[in-house]
Amino acid sequence: MAAVVGRVLNRTVYGSEGILRLGWPPLYAWWLPHAGPGTPAAVAVAALVVVYGPSTARRLPWRALVPAVWAAAMAWTWSLALVDGWGRGVAERLTTSLEYLRSVDDVHDVGAFLRDFTRHILVGSPDIWPAHVAGHPPGALLTFVGLDRIGLGGGAWAAVWCLTVGTSLTAAVMITVRACCGEELARRAASFLVLAPAAVWIGVSADGYFAGVAAWALSLLALAATRSTRVPRLAALGAGLLLGWAWYLSYGLTLLVVPAAAVLLLARSVRPLPYVLLGVLVWVAAFTSAGFWWLDGYTTLVERYYQGAAKVRPYSYFIWANLAAQVVTVGPATVAGLRRAAGPLGRAVRRMRREPPTGRGALAVLVAAGLCLLLLADVSGMSKAETERIWLGFAVWTLPACALLPRRFHPWWLAAQGLLALLVNHLLLTGW
Repeated sequence: MAAVVGRVLNRTVYGSEGILRLGWPPLYAWWLPHAGPGTPAAVAVAALVVVYGPSTARRLPWRALVPAVWAAAMAWTWSLALVDGWGRGVAERLTTSLEYLRSVDDVHDVGAFLRDFTRHILVGSPDIWPAHVAGHPPGALLTFVGLDRIGLGGGAWAAVWCLTVGTSLTAAVMITVRACCGEELARRAASFLVLAPAAVWIGVSADGYFAGVAAWALSLLALAATRSTRVPRLAALGAGLLLGWAWYLSYGLTLLVVPAAAVLLLARSVRPLPYVLLGVLVWVAAFTSAGFWWLDGYTTLVERYYQGAAKVRPYSYFIWANLAAQVVTVGPATVAGLRRAAGPLGRAVRRMRREPPTGRGALAVLVAAGLCLLLLADVSGMSKAETERIWLGFAVWTLPACALLPRRFHPWWLAAQGLLALLVNHLLLTGW
């Protein structure tokens, strides 16, 4: 429905360009059936995960399972990226005119860069930043400046960084689910985290990197709150440092307070909060003292946002089409899992005053927090289109809902997830 309505809107308004400014609504993509060097590997990885993933997740020792899941996610994501070829799919992905690498050479003095950053956001400003640089706090560009300064400059290294950190979110989500909901459910979710269609956009986009940082922040918070680590205070401080850094990577990641609150609620503990706040304040103090004030950057970005495509993209379409795009990102198995989460969520809420949710109830609360993230981002109107990429840090928290599906159907649901990702990557040319 979103695709049909989107095509009608694009054909009847603004001529060939279309009011949605999308080639294949509701996704930021163009119809281009193709194959590439990653095609055989992608098919092979998908088949292996479907056939052996669930049984391997049940048998493998936990300490081996977590890195194995990360490695499998990397294999899946790399193979999907290489369907478009090394240049178009990997090395050149972050070097376009809209991307961060175009501005790396413009940063000569970090202090001056931070003091002047906000002045170059608005259209009409001198030396205006490219769209992605202007659309994020300066931490995003500073990441690639840092890589360049240590000798890892260029599109290939930037892609390796984003893909590696982005795929690590599978391990982070597993650790969080285990700490809050139990190891059994984490194991059941493992194969679905690997074969998520979101891998199409994790490889390669900077938003995959942002999502990885955000996932590890919540993972460390879960370990600290549930006392699942020998150093809970250090874990809480690490959670704060990563959370604060995430806020200087993407303005939208401030919404992570929602799943963070859910984690603390499930653990029935606020003991990590002082250390988390201390970690966040480190970055606030550092950026503010250097000359960048977060709120000024955000309010200026809002003005810039409505200088561009957002001023013509209709809210009435994207308020529901963005959610349709998320179905492609998380896959049909997640949608089915979210339906199964409704019952446990209701029971968990009713009993919450008497006892903290555990098991399926706890998982339902966690994925409900992820769904709330998507809904909050949706109603804000600050992401009209491209949400399959922009909302990666939110959408991944709905993926564990797949653990609620009956075990006997896991191979079929995994096949559906893998097939969807393969179809998207081979029939469409995704872009950002």
